[in-house]
Amino acid sequence: MDFSLLGPVTVTTGPVEAPVELPLGPAKRRSVLAMLLLRPNSTVSVEQLVAGLWEDEPPAHARTVIQGHVSRLRAALAEGGADAHGVELTTHSSAYLLRLPATLVDTVRFDDLVARADPESAPADAVPMLRQALGLWRGPALTGTVASPPFAAAAHALEERRLTAVEALARAHGALGEYEKAAGVLHPAALGNPLREGLIADLMLVLYRTGRQSDAIAWFHRTREMLADDLGVDPGERLSAAYQEILRAAPVPEPQPDPRDPRASREPRDPREPRDPRVGGEAAAPAASAAPAAASGPVPELLPRPPAGFLGRDAELAELTRLALPGAGQDRPYGGAPAGLPAEGGIALVTGPAGVGKTGLAVHWGHAYAAAFPDGRLFADLRGFSGGEEAEPAAVLREFLLAMGTPADQIPPSEQAAGALYRSLVAQRRLLVVLDNASSSAQVRPLLPGGPHCATLVTSRSRLDGLIATDAARPVRLHALGPADGAALIGALLGPDRVAEDPAAAEELVTLCDGLPLALRAASAQLVARPRWRLARLATALRDERRRLALLSAEDAGVAAALRNSVARLSADDAQLLRVLGAGFAREVNTAEAAALSGADPDLIQDSLERLAEMHLLDEEATNRYVMSDLVKLFAQGDGGRGAGPSGEGSGGPREESGPP
Repeated sequence: MDFSLLGPVTVTTGPVEAPVELPLGPAKRRSVLAMLLLRPNSTVSVEQLVAGLWEDEPPAHARTVIQGHVSRLRAALAEGGADAHGVELTTHSSAYLLRLPATLVDTVRFDDLVARADPESAPADAVPMLRQALGLWRGPALTGTVASPPFAAAAHALEERRLTAVEALARAHGALGEYEKAAGVLHPAALGNPLREGLIADLMLVLYRTGRQSDAIAWFHRTREMLADDLGVDPGERLSAAYQEILRAAPVPEPQPDPRDPRASREPRDPREPRDPRVGGEAAAPAASAAPAAASGPVPELLPRPPAGFLGRDAELAELTRLALPGAGQDRPYGGAPAGLPAEGGIALVTGPAGVGKTGLAVHWGHAYAAAFPDGRLFADLRGFSGGEEAEPAAVLREFLLAMGTPADQIPPSEQAAGALYRSLVAQRRLLVVLDNASSSAQVRPLLPGGPHCATLVTSRSRLDGLIATDAARPVRLHALGPADGAALIGALLGPDRVAEDPAAAEELVTLCDGLPLALRAASAQLVARPRWRLARLATALRDERRRLALLSAEDAGVAAALRNSVARLSADDAQLLRVLGAGFAREVNTAEAAALSGADPDLIQDSLERLAEMHLLDEEATNRYVMSDLVKLFAQGDGGRGAGPSGEGSGGPREESGPP
């Protein structure tokens, strides 16, 4: 019999080669078992169980509910042969005790393996023990329990123990001189914990010891910016010390061999000699005959981590592949990297309204096809619609050049010179460049790689017609999710069982959220925070148009905040027209109707309608027939006319230029 907390809470019994999982029932029953397993062979009071099982005020019959769950758990364990394994669930006055051999619990085995591993003194022995310990994890700890503070705290504590084991395994590999293996262990953990400074410092040092100094420096700058943006603090002593060590280009120390390691007698390898360009085992795709050999030098990896819960979008993903990798082969199903790059890369322009998932699509595709770009993946958030200052091309060029190994003192101060150096460095490289959240074609052009073997993905809420006209960018319009895909996204975020309880309510939620992934994620966050709510209850609340935008907010990541950033790009007159349209028509409008509603000249109104459509605040479904989504309409009725930014007075706001700079 085996009790698992390091992932979904389960109990299995039977032979190792064919274990059988015992039916544990609903989340609260699993939570009772989990709380008992977190304190094996110790009593857990009813008061502790009540506090853990109900985030809000517990019902008057909470004790009776717990008694029922304990009774059913006792029966399930008995059916699984608990007596034969020395497992017994007993009652002690107003408390319960789960008596069992502690080694039946995966957390106990994990802690024992980690405690016995000594990565510094005996790294060769520590590596298999730590790998065995980490192999016990099957996902986030305590999955399937209720979302209450006690369980959140317990899951966080277990995750901290896992990360400590990850760091210990990396140290053991480093002590053996296996720096690439150490990087492979640390890299996914760093992506999932970007503010854990000690882990990032360790990753920087092992990357440096593999000869990838530029990648290590890029991690420092990325972490420094996140610390400043998210916490308002500077890097700590450990992270800063690792950065200074790398900048000083201190000699790479030779590993101290473990005398018990049979590999200790082998000839040490120079850690600076050329290596296969990969991190964490991600190998490059073999090059096609038309493509050059992989360029020497650092391999930048600036893509954010893959978006959680991404699904669907098969047609758009296939279109990205066709546009960004022309000639890669249309018979290849999505998900398999092309055998090599074509003779000429392309520019794919992903556009769509706020919250439709443009960034997620581009990042997901970039990770899926990472092997097609063995010379690296560059990423920049241009902050075109983020509510603050846009990213200056010169600053982005500096980050790109640093990531590709250019010393800081050799980066030209002017944008033109830095751009020329950037284009020369990438001329024969096979790179993916993702330029996210662009405000205009002028912001994008200096960052286009220009190399014949590079591919570029640009995302924007604006259509960026100028980039299409002068740089042969090809648009990929991203639309809202349909009912099936929208319900599937809710299921991916909440669990399919919760959606299966009321599929009609799930479909209504998709409709009330206009099929926008951002809105659906915000709605799911409301349900995660309120585990007792059924989908129908949230749907009922969202039907109230006065509350809908407020409910579709998760801190500063809600629909209203996203739309506010779009409206801030409008001229005062265009923002005023949006407000008038939001209050004045049900679904469709043409130029004459809009002019009548606003009292303005039809010719000027036509231009304003075009600009609103260009920003995806309206959708031109047919010639001179404009449609406004429900969420945009609700926003426009509220404060849609008060968000105009500094783009100019009157309806002649900024327009996309028609020619090259």
